[in-house]
Amino acid sequence: MNKRKLIIGSRASKLALIYADKVQKEISKYYKGEIVIKKINTTGDSKLEVRLSEIGGKGLFSSNIEKELKNKNIDLAVHALKDLPTKETKGLITNCFLKRNKANEVLISNTRKILKELLPGSIIGTSSFRREFQLKQIRKDLNFKLIRGNIDTRIKKLRNGEYDAIILSKAGLDALDITNEITQEFSCNELIPSAGQGTIAVQCREEDIDMIDFLKKINHDETSIVVKAEREILKVLDGDCETAVGATSTIYENKIHLSGELFSIDGKRRYYYETIKELKIANEAGIEVGNKLKEQSKGDYKK
Repeated sequence: MNKRKLIIGSRASKLALIYADKVQKEISKYYKGEIVIKKINTTGDSKLEVRLSEIGGKGLFSSNIEKELKNKNIDLAVHALKDLPTKETKGLITNCFLKRNKANEVLISNTRKILKELLPGSIIGTSSFRREFQLKQIRKDLNFKLIRGNIDTRIKKLRNGEYDAIILSKAGLDALDITNEITQEFSCNELIPSAGQGTIAVQCREEDIDMIDFLKKINHDETSIVVKAEREILKVLDGDCETAVGATSTIYENKIHLSGELFSIDGKRRYYYETIKELKIANEAGIEVGNKLKEQSKGDYKK
């Protein structure tokens, strides 16, 4: 690529800009031209009182950024992979992933009590049906209330007494350097995270062959393999924001170990399947898990 100015598009939140800065630093190892970050406001960041599913779904965090990319106002878009719709936007390609951060979930409580110690009737803040249904499997006596907004906003609402505890992704707290807030950390087996959770994705135009080739320099191969396999589960299920589905994977001895979890639309029934495949056919693992979950559920994960 010539030494043109590269413009990276990002959500305007503090966490999103940290992610964009990470991408900028990785690119600057190989690119000596000017690199700037453009803040882009998204619908998902402005409408915080309702569930995403009520106002358009996951694309609310990415559609404005993708529009800027398609219109050539930016050269690259940086996303938290779990916020990207499974179906790629026409004319764009997401094929670059930085090394995955921690994918697991954490609990922050006002009283510093862990999950099993919380009083019956305690109010847990989450915007995710998956997290809610998972926790109900462990504690049926807790109450759940919608919480939206960035991490700082959610912690502030917790401290103001609107909630007794909240559930968040560990990756965000790590990036913001506020892990001291954590009361309890869950493993990815205790609470199976969202597919691709903890991963920064870089998107560009499908026609920009030079950029696609350049981004191979900063792509983390192992991360790319596992998150693509996890997202195959989502493709098979063809779910939306209300689909309570989780995926977790590890690589061991050149094989992918992939687990998937799915809940019925009311959260009363849980389905689980795991498989092991050679790395070279990792995507087939995701397809298998997705099909088995779909088969087990008989479609009751959808309205």
